[in-house]
Amino acid sequence: MVTRLNERRSKTRIRNAIKAIKMADEIINRVANSKLQVINLEDFYPEGKRVVFDIKDWLYEGLVLREKDFRANVKAYDWSQHKNQFVALTCSADAIIPDWAFMLLVVNLEPFVEKCHIGSLEDLETSIYQDKINQLDTLVYQDKPVIIKGCSNKPVPINAYTMLTSKLKKHAKSIMYGEACSSVPLFKR
Repeated sequence: MVTRLNERRSKTRIRNAIKAIKMADEIINRVANSKLQVINLEDFYPEGKRVVFDIKDWLYEGLVLREKDFRANVKAYDWSQHKNQFVALTCSADAIIPDWAFMLLVVNLEPFVEKCHIGSLEDLETSIYQDKINQLDTLVYQDKPVIIKGCSNKPVPINAYTMLTSKLKKHAKSIMYGEACSSVPLFKR
C-alpha cells in the first residue's frame, strides 16, 4: 500500500514537473492580458520643425517698436519659409511690445504654420500638448487602471503630464506613472 502511494506521488510530481517545464517555455505577458491601459505621451508628439521667431531685430535701436517700420518688415518678410512649422513668437529684447504686434504676426503666419504661440519653445510644446490632450476621449478609460508612461525620447513638457492626469482623474479607476513593472501610484478611486 505504501509502495502504491509512493508511486502515485512520484507520478504526480513528474506530471507537475512536466507542466512546469511546458509553462517555462511559454512566456505570459500579464500586462497585455490585464485591463491596464498605458498612455505614452510621446505618441501625441506631432512631427514638424519647431522655430523661435524673435522680433528684436525689427525694433528701432533694439528697444522701441515703431509701427510704420514694423509693418514694413512684416510686409517684406517671406512668411512661406515657415510652412508646416511650429513657431514660438517672442521678443528677447527688454522692450514693451504692444499686443497688436503679435496679432499682426499671427495673421501673416497662420496660413503657413501648423501652430504659432507667444512664448518660448517650451511654452509652444505645452500648447501643442494641451490641444492634443483636450481632444483626447477619456471615457475609454472609464473605471480602468491607467499608467502614464514616463521616460520619453521626445520633448514632452511636464505640464502635459499634469494636464493628462487632471483629465483622466474624472474617469480612471487608478492612475500611475512609469512602467508596468515599476509604477508610482498617483490616484485611486
